[in-house]
Amino acid sequence: MTPPRRLAERVLRLEADAILGLIPKLDDRFDRAVETLYRTTGRVIVTGMGKSGLIARKIAATLASTGTPAYFLHPAEGVHGDLGMVARGDVVLALSNSGETDEVLAILPPLKRLGIPIVLLTGNPQSTLARQCEVVLDVSVPEEACPMNLAPTSSTTAALAVGDAIAMVLLELRGLSPEDYAALHPRGTLGWRALFRVADLMHTGDALPVVRDDVPLAEVLVEITRKRLGMTTVVDAAGRLSGVITDGDLRRLLLRTGTIADLRAGDVATREPRLIRETDLAAKALEVMETFAITSLVILDEARRPAGVIHMHDILRAKIV
Repeated sequence: MTPPRRLAERVLRLEADAILGLIPKLDDRFDRAVETLYRTTGRVIVTGMGKSGLIARKIAATLASTGTPAYFLHPAEGVHGDLGMVARGDVVLALSNSGETDEVLAILPPLKRLGIPIVLLTGNPQSTLARQCEVVLDVSVPEEACPMNLAPTSSTTAALAVGDAIAMVLLELRGLSPEDYAALHPRGTLGWRALFRVADLMHTGDALPVVRDDVPLAEVLVEITRKRLGMTTVVDAAGRLSGVITDGDLRRLLLRTGTIADLRAGDVATREPRLIRETDLAAKALEVMETFAITSLVILDEARRPAGVIHMHDILRAKIV
């Protein structure tokens, strides 16, 4: 019997190959699809049936959460009254792998009467649906990841990936800012991550640990203890950053030499420490800390003087992760 992980590997490889196979298909039709969705004065109505409908729901949600007003329309419900949600000025993004989905075909005539442009994601560019849509994107795949080549797997993954690509291009075109994104996610972790900047969380003024590079290490220890950030910045006579010293630096020094009595801050400071800008997202600061296995970053002003320090605990307390 084939180990389950081998079967899973086959699925993941087939689906990954399906997505990579879409890249050569990104041509002027993709550009026209994006332009059609971007220029609409109304909303994007995303529709699909069955598994394509589930993917369509996700695409609609992604569009709406990234600045493009979008709704999901169930095509079967559409012919029983839900077409009332569609108005002139809207655009439809339809999904149908076969391009022959009866329920989607049934809503085309009323959409045409309203003059609604239709962008189609399909695995069959020569289908009945494709012949009636303004823009057709080919999202066909060589085979499904299903061992019987029947269950929608690679094909739904491909359609979802193209939907994500469309949403992200529209996000860029609309110039969605982190603040805009946070406003669309006021109660979610994603909103918090986009909302806080380093300037909102950093320690400044009297809370900022700082010592001159010519002070004894005993004073360094006092400053680290008093400011309770596990570190201090070290500056020269002009107040410019010379480096940083952490409590870990002092412990390691004591273990190595047995004394710190004759040393000055400048003798042991780590030169060129990791920095972050106060305008950067706090989530980016956390990423830098995790990448370099450190717990704090220094923020400088234009004269390279310490303007603040942000600690990992500040980010965790803000519930950014």
